[in-house]
Amino acid sequence: MTSDIARTGAELELAARLVGLARSIAGPTAEAEVTVRHDAEALTRFANSMIHQNVADATTTVQLRLHLDGRTAAAATTLTDPDGLAALVERTIAAVRLSPPDHLWPGLIPPTPLHHSAGYHGSGERSGLDFGFDEATARAAPGERASRVRDFVRAAGGLETAGYCRTVYSSAAFANSAGQSVEGRAAEAAMDGIARLNGSDGVARLASGRLADLDGAVLGARAAAKARAGERQVELPPGRYEVVLEPEAVADLLGNLAAFGFNGKAWSQRESFAELGADQFDPSITLVDEPLGSRSEPAPGLPFDVEGTPRQSLVLVRDGVTKAVTHDRLSAAAAGAESTGHASAGSRTWGPTAAHLRLEAAPAATEPVLPPADPTSPTAESARPLVARMGRGLLITDFWYTRVLDQRSLVVTGLTRNGVWLVEDGEVTSAVGNMRFTQSYPQALSPGLVLGIGSDTVLLPDRWSGVRYAAPALHLASWNLTGNASG
Repeated sequence: MTSDIARTGAELELAARLVGLARSIAGPTAEAEVTVRHDAEALTRFANSMIHQNVADATTTVQLRLHLDGRTAAAATTLTDPDGLAALVERTIAAVRLSPPDHLWPGLIPPTPLHHSAGYHGSGERSGLDFGFDEATARAAPGERASRVRDFVRAAGGLETAGYCRTVYSSAAFANSAGQSVEGRAAEAAMDGIARLNGSDGVARLASGRLADLDGAVLGARAAAKARAGERQVELPPGRYEVVLEPEAVADLLGNLAAFGFNGKAWSQRESFAELGADQFDPSITLVDEPLGSRSEPAPGLPFDVEGTPRQSLVLVRDGVTKAVTHDRLSAAAAGAESTGHASAGSRTWGPTAAHLRLEAAPAATEPVLPPADPTSPTAESARPLVARMGRGLLITDFWYTRVLDQRSLVVTGLTRNGVWLVEDGEVTSAVGNMRFTQSYPQALSPGLVLGIGSDTVLLPDRWSGVRYAAPALHLASWNLTGNASG
């Protein structure tokens, strides 16, 4: 992988050139926007405690969107030579003529500067190209990922392991006929692995803007401790339980809240629970979308969206009060608002979604002083103080196969995974078999039902590159477990 193309400004030059070409062919009344994006992903997979796949893929894609005579169409190509670009323009013009009238066209963004994050280290002269960008991660070699896999496997102490280590580099430029012109780049690293013992699975995940932050030995030891502690499971009856959700499970809450609750299209169509200005959450809940990173963490994504709108930190919930939803230009126009920089390739269909949502952690001073962690304990460090305060309930590592049953109230059903334990008087007493739950996520976080939030926030990767969530552990008064292995 290489970031040379971003340094030379070749992507921005290409985007501007294509805007000019599109208008010269389509006519001066055409509104045009172009995104040139280079994505390079490298993935090292392991299974049966051995690396079985090392792959890398790099693609440069050019997307053109035209609005002409009240109609809109878009097309893309990976052919960046003059013939390929000319064919893209002709194909897009043909598609515009066959498209239905676009009465909702919100227009193009005018020239707007990028926002600088707290982690920005550049001079600002190149439109904020280096928002805390980590060059070493972008250029990571296969051996650097393989060494982390090796450390994970060794730390598992002979247990069967599987998972991946990935690095991703993206650079992009945007230009439109209204004069907007921006560019940026981002890098991400992630590791996700399991350890297995007699049908008991333990998991460890971590994401970062720096590959150097991923310690395979730490992750492998954590996954192995959970797998060993998950043997000899008991079965508990369905019912409402007090729970401590570890960061992996909390990340699922954040993903569903972002996709279905704070989605500006769903909100404007009255398909979301979100009520701006309402006390919908416990006062301890603050949710912020942070695409630009911070002084300690490089930016997880590009500093602008696919419509060229600059991204910035967006507070969705502050002290329990719903403050905002995410918008692209289309949903913003429908709501009489402004875009929050959340346009994506699919946002016209699925709505704009926060991809870097953070649940703010609690101050460390609120936690009790605990003895040193037991390395054989299944409890993640971020969840230990919360577990110590629980009388009787469940410690849940992870959720999977979650599906929305009712979007307006965001009732979700799914399964626990990778470890559940019964907690009595602040101590883990036994492993529990996996259970099904059916629960409204906003209701579980409503006033009075959040008993505690961990003081450590963990960055966790999503299935899709460039999407990650920052989650502490959560102590909730009630979680609706609706089934177990017996039914």
